[in-house]
Amino acid sequence: MIGTIGELADLVQGSEPVYLRYSCGFEADRDSNSRDGESGLALPGLSVNPLTPERWWTRPLTDWLARQICQYRHLARDEERFPWVLTGSCVGRGPDCEPLLADVRPLGRLHEDLLQEAGRVYDENFDTGNRP
Repeated sequence: MIGTIGELADLVQGSEPVYLRYSCGFEADRDSNSRDGESGLALPGLSVNPLTPERWWTRPLTDWLARQICQYRHLARDEERFPWVLTGSCVGRGPDCEPLLADVRPLGRLHEDLLQEAGRVYDENFDTGNRP
């Protein structure tokens, strides 16, 4: 269990690319791939969101992490889904340009305290109503 945004930052800085997924967890996902809801097509991997920031990101890593976590927190409204961290091989992009992973390795689940901390960081540091 990853308990703070600082712990998550340490994990992201110390390894290969790290991703976030909201689902029923690794055990439920281990033998499956994602499916595009609109077309019904099977995707070649699990749909994830990057926790490793892009090189153009010049703000603090914790801001990137908070943004990534909060942008997709609506996916956890289903009580069976929760956010967890993973790595693997990027095998393509989904219909919304999200990375698709194969050979997935779970790295940990995000604790509720971390989710609340990410929400505070996101609300304090971003103009969340300002969209392009």
